[in-house]
Amino acid sequence: MMVKKALIALKQGKVIAHATETCYGFACDIFNKSAISRLYKIKKMGADKPVSILVADLKMAQEFGVFNELALELAKKYWPGPLTIIVKRKKTLPKFLNPKSKTIGMRVPGHKLSLELVKKLGSPITTTSANISGLPSPYSVPAIKKQFRGQKPKPDFIPNSDRLKKTPPSTIVDVSVSPPQVIRQGTIFLQVLCDHGSD
Repeated sequence: MMVKKALIALKQGKVIAHATETCYGFACDIFNKSAISRLYKIKKMGADKPVSILVADLKMAQEFGVFNELALELAKKYWPGPLTIIVKRKKTLPKFLNPKSKTIGMRVPGHKLSLELVKKLGSPITTTSANISGLPSPYSVPAIKKQFRGQKPKPDFIPNSDRLKKTPPSTIVDVSVSPPQVIRQGTIFLQVLCDHGSD
């Protein structure tokens, strides 16, 4: 029932806050322009800051991004899991999603609820920490509600989940450049990947 309500909210263009394998994240339908706009307003985040997306599997990922040899290697080794891979974006992504960026960060979540949402929706959702920009990432529903008390707009729906363990965020690696760059070391530790090209 909880997943069903979350899916209805996503299809209605709403923004939900849900548990992931790291912290709670904000999700909305990447093909809904007003939902993307609402996400930025809720988070109070600058329009120039890109968001990553969650995909169901490598096949879905390749519909929206160009996977070179290294990207494929990393995806097969670490997905599902907390590794965000930045690749060159394809025209299948809506132009209003990260409009100034030629790349897209994506990952297959290693969290049951997150993965189920993407699989049942049948298309990617956004993923960004469920906090007001500049404030701490939340690890529980009460923490989200406390942060957004008195704020407008607020997340539209929060599926009930347990308090999460405080875990580092996802590791971010950019394989669209040569040499590839580790943008953020998170749960998965990656050495600098200088021995790989980006072609």
